[in-house]
Amino acid sequence: MSQITTVTFFKVESFSNKWWAFTQMQLGYRKLINNDGLLFYKLLGSGAKNGFSATPNFGTYALFLVWENEDKAQFFFNHNSFFNAYKKRSVETFTVYLKSAEAHGYWDGVQPFQKTSNLEIDKPIVVLTRARIHFNKLWSFWSKVGIVSQSLEGYKGVVLSIGVGEWPLIQQATISIWKTQAEMLDYAYKNPKHREVVVLTRKLNWYKEEMFARFVPYKFEGIWDGKNVVNFI
Repeated sequence: MSQITTVTFFKVESFSNKWWAFTQMQLGYRKLINNDGLLFYKLLGSGAKNGFSATPNFGTYALFLVWENEDKAQFFFNHNSFFNAYKKRSVETFTVYLKSAEAHGYWDGVQPFQKTSNLEIDKPIVVLTRARIHFNKLWSFWSKVGIVSQSLEGYKGVVLSIGVGEWPLIQQATISIWKTQAEMLDYAYKNPKHREVVVLTRKLNWYKEEMFARFVPYKFEGIWDGKNVVNFI
């Protein structure tokens, strides 16, 4: 079996569960160290609205994991005390299983993805964009990124798009799920707001480090926004 990536989203509601989830951004890593087959892991918070905001959202978090194979992932999901405690404290969770198709750049100095699949123009795709923003570029970045997030809302073909990050303001990522690669490309290359930000990224040198990756989703599990995610695509 080949390498896979999983992303699990958690939605928490009560104050006590929100506080617990917030503290796990630091404490949770202890439960991720030395798990068999786990190659790379990140605990991610989110921003307000659809995640693309400098204001944190204390109700939504994500667990991003890269595995040697799916068997290792399934054992973790079934037996890891931290993961199952998170699920019990969440009102909704969903996990998407991914095979890497393309990856460029670095995440904390490493490129964790091994190519295991190929993209097809008429099939679903998941896109990850992640960056560490130069401190002196924060105002410039955040004054523009909101425009792009608004242009995504209701855009044809986008199933879900959420902004997440390791640290508020400075380390940011976007995970988006699309019905087809064709619809994702239509947005990336034809949407004027997105094209503007791509140009500004290079012109203004916003990023100290960046990662861009595309994946083939092959399985969905859970509930999100009241919907069974098996029917996401």
